[in-house]
Amino acid sequence: MRIRPATTTAELLAAAHLHDAPPRPEWAARFLAAEGHLMLIAYADGAPAGFVSGIEMLHPDKGTEMCLYELSVDESYRRRGIGRALTEALAAEARERGCYDMWVGVERDNEAALATYRSAGAAGDGVFAMLTWEFGVTGACGRV
Repeated sequence: MRIRPATTTAELLAAAHLHDAPPRPEWAARFLAAEGHLMLIAYADGAPAGFVSGIEMLHPDKGTEMCLYELSVDESYRRRGIGRALTEALAAEARERGCYDMWVGVERDNEAALATYRSAGAAGDGVFAMLTWEFGVTGACGRV
């Protein structure tokens, strides 16, 4: 297995089977062009086996932190340490970029995700509620 940052739209589209829905080329290009956005792809047997995406978040009084936005490992490659390796690679990248921490939101009953993140060095930081506003718009805040 090797892990490397995605740098082209073609790489993101080649990992389409790992996403919740088919990635759109225009959104993939915008993701890659956005400063502070990062996707690392794990390759096994010459094909994408998993990915982790991270987004730097900057605040005037806190500095920059890394949000682990999504982690996905192909079902046929699970329980081989790929999720942990991707998480550790994102954490290393966050440190290299000068982030003061990295965080991820996880459903409390998602034991596989919790075990993966804990095995990569994460610790609990309390319980919180996540609230969302549904706008019914597909796209990137009205832009494509």
